[in-house]
Amino acid sequence: MKTFNMAGKALAFLLVMTLLCGVVYPLVTTGFAQLFFHKQANGDLIVIDGVNYGSEHIGQQFTQMNHLWGRPMSVDTESFTDEAGNPLAYGWASNKSPAGDEQEAVYAQRVAAIRAAHPEMGVTPVPVDLITESGSGLDPEISPEAAEYQVKRIAANTDWTEDEVREIIARYTTGRLLGIFGEPRVNVLKVNLALDGILKE
Repeated sequence: MKTFNMAGKALAFLLVMTLLCGVVYPLVTTGFAQLFFHKQANGDLIVIDGVNYGSEHIGQQFTQMNHLWGRPMSVDTESFTDEAGNPLAYGWASNKSPAGDEQEAVYAQRVAAIRAAHPEMGVTPVPVDLITESGSGLDPEISPEAAEYQVKRIAANTDWTEDEVREIIARYTTGRLLGIFGEPRVNVLKVNLALDGILKE
């Protein structure tokens, strides 16, 4: 009888904790986030006139001459699909050794491509974040130096002047946290939406 009594208490405790931790807690935290941090809880999506242009925290690959280019990305759109069969993008960082010949060849190829697209920059060193992937492979931001490297090319392929391009870049540049932590960074997607006349703020 004592054993059954203890088993009953254990089962009751399990059910109560399952209800609290598996139902109540998720509902409360989700409701709190949706009520007070709705934009952040939904991925900080950039939605303009009903069109979703993506999350400001997830990088997108831009290769057009009239756009700001971000960091190189490793994206697989063929291996995974959703329930409707639509391709899902899966990003990751390269696992190639930074000291290996294969990775060195990749870097050399990227540098050559960037220099070819920016002949006006001459022998100016290519910013490292334009040739290396981030840890996640989906970094949405680049350094101000990497953005400045592209100003002349963007101005030559748009109706914006170089100073106007710099103004747009500065508008979407975030400084160091509390002035001391991290590095200044430019949100590539926001800059490109502004260059396209879509994002105005």
